Amino acid sequence: MTARDIRWLLIARGSRAFGDGFVSLLLPVYLLTLGFTPSEVGIIATGTLLGSGVLTVLAGLHAHRFHLRTLLLAATTLTIATGAGFATITSFWPLLVVSIVGTLNPSSGDVSVFLPLEHAMLAKLAPDRQRTGWFARYSLVGALLAAAGALAAGAPEWLAPLAQVPPLRALQAMFALYACLGLLSAAVYRRLPRDPSRAADRRAVPLRQAKRTVYTLAALFSLDALGGGLIVQSMLALWLFERYQLSIATAGVIFFWTGVFSAFSYLVAVKIADRIGLVYTMVFTHLPSSVLLILVAFAPGLGWAIALLLLRSALSQMDVPTRSSFVMAVVPPEERAAAASVTSVPRSLASAVSPMVAGYLLGASTFGWPLIIAGGLKITYDLLLLRLFRRLSHAR
Repeated sequence: MTARDIRWLLIARGSRAFGDGFVSLLLPVYLLTLGFTPSEVGIIATGTLLGSGVLTVLAGLHAHRFHLRTLLLAATTLTIATGAGFATITSFWPLLVVSIVGTLNPSSGDVSVFLPLEHAMLAKLAPDRQRTGWFARYSLVGALLAAAGALAAGAPEWLAPLAQVPPLRALQAMFALYACLGLLSAAVYRRLPRDPSRAADRRAVPLRQAKRTVYTLAALFSLDALGGGLIVQSMLALWLFERYQLSIATAGVIFFWTGVFSAFSYLVAVKIADRIGLVYTMVFTHLPSSVLLILVAFAPGLGWAIALLLLRSALSQMDVPTRSSFVMAVVPPEERAAAASVTSVPRSLASAVSPMVAGYLLGASTFGWPLIIAGGLKITYDLLLLRLFRRLSHAR
């Protein structure tokens, strides 16, 4: 029964990831098509992250009062509204409002309110000894379907002439598809149990015993997210469009392969964590990926840039399942929902201002300043994480 419930959760994760995969690439293209500047694209991306962060904070403060399934279903309503809004609205300020209150994700990873809720659900459903493995599968499904979504981002280029519709309408049709995926996710969430708690777990409560640890992790994740916001997939795609004049289809192929490389790295991360622990796995895979990110900015041509991005993608996401499992491992079971929300907030709030900065920098120059700054911030995060949590390196 539990394994079946987890599989339903993975299906929902996959459907959302597919939508995130294509909208993160189409977002800058759509906004540029509407006549917006790179800076305005960055502001819209900032709005999406800021809104997700606020919503995640609210979920973290009040999730213990509701069933997780109820909150997940409520979030899908926002997804449907977001897709419908972007499919029909073409003015900057209304789109900014929709981006703030909605669930649009400019990143290939998940930075929405769904993430902490699904993490808490998964932690309740999965046996402790299998928790890291299930988190890796969760991340694997998300990465593979996000990669497939990136590949599907090229659909408007062939859909427009085939269906004899204007390019703008073809782009809007993809946002309508995003809304439909929200409906699919809602149907899947309805199959989950209302209360997935195991008998040994107590009712979810706000942070108490693990407050200091969780707040320290949240501060560290803020630093990492601040750097990550500079290179969310929408902004990285914008850099590639501006620097190398790529088509949507070509960019989709590039991000498909980076997604595939990231996906299979999740499984490798589990094996590494079993040997050296979660903390060392997080640091010693993430650190070299940050160095590679800086090198991408100095690539002498598109070929070198793609090669470095692929190599980085094979390392950069190994800390995702291990980080999620680590948070669940160092807090009491009844505080996991709150911990998941509080540590997920930085992935939206701390990174919210970054896309706006990246858009400004790319508007001034096509050089990869956002990549260099992001790499430096991420290296600092890695070193601080190792220093502060080395004592918990035995956690698995």
